[in-house]
Amino acid sequence: MSRPVNRTIVLTAGGTGGHLFPAVALGAALLQRGYAVRLYTDRRGADYARRTPGIEAHVVPAASPFRGGAVGKIAFLFVMARGALAVSRLLRRHNPAAVVGFGGYAAFPATFMAARQRRPVVLHEQNGYLGLANRKVAKAASAIAVSFPAVEAIPQTRARTVETGNPVRPEINALYGRPYAAPAPDGPFRLFVMGGSQGATVFSEVLPGAIAALEPAERARLRVTQQCRPEDIEPVRVVYRDAGVAADLASFFENIPEHLSAAHLMICRAGASTCAEALVAGVPAIYVPYPAAADDHQTHNARHIDRAGAGWLMPQTAFTPAALAERISRFLKDPEPLAAAARAATAIARPDAAERLADLVAGVAEGRPAA
Repeated sequence: MSRPVNRTIVLTAGGTGGHLFPAVALGAALLQRGYAVRLYTDRRGADYARRTPGIEAHVVPAASPFRGGAVGKIAFLFVMARGALAVSRLLRRHNPAAVVGFGGYAAFPATFMAARQRRPVVLHEQNGYLGLANRKVAKAASAIAVSFPAVEAIPQTRARTVETGNPVRPEINALYGRPYAAPAPDGPFRLFVMGGSQGATVFSEVLPGAIAALEPAERARLRVTQQCRPEDIEPVRVVYRDAGVAADLASFFENIPEHLSAAHLMICRAGASTCAEALVAGVPAIYVPYPAAADDHQTHNARHIDRAGAGWLMPQTAFTPAALAERISRFLKDPEPLAAAARAATAIARPDAAERLADLVAGVAEGRPAA
């Protein structure tokens, strides 16, 4: 008589969107395959995950070791010890066939304790540089799923490395394969600027000066949709108004798929989710990595895309009004590089990332040999 297959999978992720979006996307794919899905995360992540029916979220104590100086580091050790104890109990109760870690400090207790309990561990790395939480357990993993062809800082390990891509939200995935419509000569040029919660100020500082430096006929073609911090909206609006540029400014946009599908060019940071979404949507983009990102992982992400011809890496030190104005002016005069980058983005995108990752996780959970 065959032994019944364990159909429970535990996902664990930090509470930021970059870690959580792919975890929830994988959870939805596993639910479709008949698995029970538990998610161990922090309070932010649990609040978001509960919007997805079927994923059972559990809050795990977690903290960052880089806050609060020496006292903060001591507090971090106590919090993570509490997290490990809580997770140990949850793992024994849920008895998962596999634990999938997506990085972030809230993920470390679960992947660490799963390895201690000799449970199969799969890691998913969204960035081009293996994050700290994943590095600490990589040698105990059964498999490491990556989002780029080459990911740095993976230690020597018996784990097999599989390029699955980085899962994105279904509403973004629906944009894959749409034809890119290059701006017509003398027609509107739609520019989408998305800064995220960290570092949007630099776009509010550089974009207005760059656009004001364009020729009047070039400015007249621009249609700017820009995410700004609340305190930056009015000063930026004044510059665009005086320059005669049509602009829609907000601190948050609900309808990201609509803006992506309309954009001729995107200017953005290079976080993992932003990169994956731009590629799946086939949007050419100028990527300005956040300089303070851990391990400079955003530069690694943008460099992969730049080398593939799917966008342009522009370090923040080189992101000046004059340099940006020159580049936008060049695209206004000749949109062919935009169309070429859009084709390259579509070519390297992974719209099936959630299913590829689900295949890997199911194989590990069911003890199937590597393909």
